[in-house]
Amino acid sequence: MQQHQVTNVLFICSRNQWRSPTGEQVWKNHPALAVKSAGTSTKAHRRVNANTIQWADVIFVMEQKHKNRLKAQFYKLLIHKDIQVLDIPDEYQYMDKELVILIKQHVSSYLALT
Repeated sequence: MQQHQVTNVLFICSRNQWRSPTGEQVWKNHPALAVKSAGTSTKAHRRVNANTIQWADVIFVMEQKHKNRLKAQFYKLLIHKDIQVLDIPDEYQYMDKELVILIKQHVSSYLALT
Protein backbone atom coordinates (compact mmCIF):
# COMPACT_ATOMS: atom_id res chain seq x y z
CA MET A 1 0.00 0.00 0.00
CA GLN A 2 1.41 3.37 -1.05
CA GLN A 3 1.57 6.14 1.52
CA HIS A 4 0.50 9.60 0.38
CA GLN A 5 2.57 12.53 1.57
CA VAL A 6 0.50 14.95 3.65
CA THR A 7 1.33 18.64 3.40
CA ASN A 8 1.14 20.64 6.63
CA VAL A 9 -0.55 23.95 5.84
CA LEU A 10 -0.68 26.90 8.24
CA PHE A 11 -3.02 29.86 7.68
CA ILE A 12 -2.07 33.14 9.34
CA CYS A 13 -3.97 36.39 9.87
CA SER A 14 -3.86 38.94 12.68
CA ARG A 15 -6.32 37.77 15.34
CA ASN A 16 -7.09 34.24 14.10
CA GLN A 17 -10.74 35.21 14.15
CA TRP A 18 -12.08 35.29 10.57
CA ARG A 19 -9.65 34.78 7.69
CA SER A 20 -7.21 32.14 8.93
CA PRO A 21 -9.88 30.03 10.70
CA THR A 22 -11.85 30.12 7.43
CA GLY A 23 -8.80 28.76 5.60
CA GLU A 24 -8.47 26.02 8.20
CA GLN A 25 -12.18 25.15 7.97
CA VAL A 26 -12.22 25.10 4.15
CA TRP A 27 -9.23 22.75 3.84
CA LYS A 28 -9.35 20.67 7.06
CA ASN A 29 -10.95 17.62 5.44
CA HIS A 30 -8.74 17.45 2.35
CA PRO A 31 -6.94 14.07 2.39
CA ALA A 32 -3.61 15.53 1.20
CA LEU A 33 -3.48 18.24 3.88
CA ALA A 34 -3.09 18.69 7.60
CA VAL A 35 -4.26 22.22 8.43
CA LYS A 36 -3.91 24.68 11.30
CA SER A 37 -4.48 28.40 11.72
CA ALA A 38 -3.04 31.06 13.98
CA GLY A 39 -2.69 34.81 14.39
CA THR A 40 0.19 37.24 14.76
CA SER A 41 -1.50 39.52 17.30
CA THR A 42 -1.11 39.18 21.05
CA LYS A 43 -4.95 39.16 21.06
CA ALA A 44 -5.18 36.24 18.62
CA HIS A 45 -7.49 33.35 19.54
CA ARG A 46 -4.57 31.01 18.78
CA ARG A 47 -1.23 32.77 18.53
CA VAL A 48 1.44 31.57 16.13
CA ASN A 49 4.47 30.09 17.89
CA ALA A 50 7.72 28.31 17.10
CA ASN A 51 6.05 24.88 17.16
CA THR A 52 3.41 25.81 14.57
CA ILE A 53 6.06 27.40 12.34
CA GLN A 54 8.24 24.28 12.54
CA TRP A 55 5.24 22.03 11.87
CA ALA A 56 4.21 23.86 8.68
CA ASP A 57 5.38 22.90 5.19
CA VAL A 58 3.57 25.86 3.63
CA ILE A 59 2.42 29.04 5.35
CA PHE A 60 -0.35 31.11 3.79
CA VAL A 61 -0.52 34.63 5.22
CA MET A 62 -3.43 36.90 4.40
CA GLU A 63 -1.37 40.09 3.96
CA GLN A 64 2.26 41.16 3.52
CA LYS A 65 2.23 42.62 7.06
CA HIS A 66 1.70 39.10 8.45
CA LYS A 67 4.75 37.82 6.57
CA ASN A 68 6.75 40.78 7.88
CA ARG A 69 5.65 40.06 11.47
CA LEU A 70 6.54 36.38 11.13
CA LYS A 71 9.98 37.23 9.75
CA ALA A 72 10.59 39.71 12.58
CA GLN A 73 9.64 37.17 15.24
CA PHE A 74 10.74 33.84 13.77
CA TYR A 75 13.48 34.75 11.29
CA LYS A 76 15.70 31.68 11.81
CA LEU A 77 12.77 29.26 11.69
CA LEU A 78 11.56 30.74 8.40
CA ILE A 79 14.78 30.53 6.40
CA HIS A 80 13.64 27.47 4.43
CA LYS A 81 9.88 27.90 4.82
CA ASP A 82 7.49 28.45 1.94
CA ILE A 83 5.45 31.57 2.78
CA GLN A 84 2.73 32.68 0.38
CA VAL A 85 0.97 36.04 0.65
CA LEU A 86 -2.69 35.69 -0.36
CA ASP A 87 -3.41 39.46 -0.44
CA ILE A 88 -6.80 39.00 1.22
CA PRO A 89 -7.75 42.18 3.11
CA ASP A 90 -9.41 42.16 6.53
CA GLU A 91 -12.91 42.81 5.26
CA TYR A 92 -14.55 39.41 5.55
CA GLN A 93 -16.39 37.58 8.30
CA TYR A 94 -15.75 33.92 9.17
CA MET A 95 -16.80 31.65 6.27
CA ASP A 96 -17.91 34.62 4.11
CA LYS A 97 -18.78 33.18 0.68
CA GLU A 98 -16.34 35.44 -1.17
CA LEU A 99 -13.55 34.70 1.35
CA VAL A 100 -14.10 30.94 0.91
CA ILE A 101 -13.87 31.32 -2.87
CA LEU A 102 -10.65 33.36 -2.64
CA ILE A 103 -8.99 30.90 -0.28
CA LYS A 104 -10.06 27.89 -2.36
CA GLN A 105 -8.76 29.49 -5.57
CA HIS A 106 -5.39 30.61 -4.16
CA VAL A 107 -4.60 27.45 -2.23
CA SER A 108 -5.81 24.93 -4.80
CA SER A 109 -3.89 26.75 -7.53
CA TYR A 110 -0.67 26.99 -5.52
CA LEU A 111 -0.75 23.43 -4.17
CA ALA A 112 -2.17 21.97 -7.41
CA LEU A 113 -5.14 20.46 -5.56
CA THR A 114 -8.65 19.65 -6.74
